[in-house]
Amino acid sequence: MGVIWDFICDIWSGIVDFCSYALENLDLVAFLILAAVTILAALYVVHDKEVMHSAFYLALVFLCVGLFYFFLEAEFLGVIQMLVYVGAITILFAFSVMLTRRYIVTKEDDSDE
Repeated sequence: MGVIWDFICDIWSGIVDFCSYALENLDLVAFLILAAVTILAALYVVHDKEVMHSAFYLALVFLCVGLFYFFLEAEFLGVIQMLVYVGAITILFAFSVMLTRRYIVTKEDDSDE
């Protein structure tokens, strides 16, 4: 019983140490959350079947990359990233998809019976 209790106490003290470290370094927690959002959005860009949804996920990836520049204390690059990529490139991509997308309409009357 003593070995199991020591193992549980070690796990609990590790959790408490991690929580106190995370509370002291909230910028690290925010960075890790932003990194997780960026990775998930990048995966959705590749795997989503709707092209417009992929374009908006791409905008989210560009926005997160711009926020990474703020973490690196390069505010000018972050603002330029957001203006050029999120504001211009993604909207251009979305408009080009909306304007060139064609739906194939099949007639149900054209059967060879």
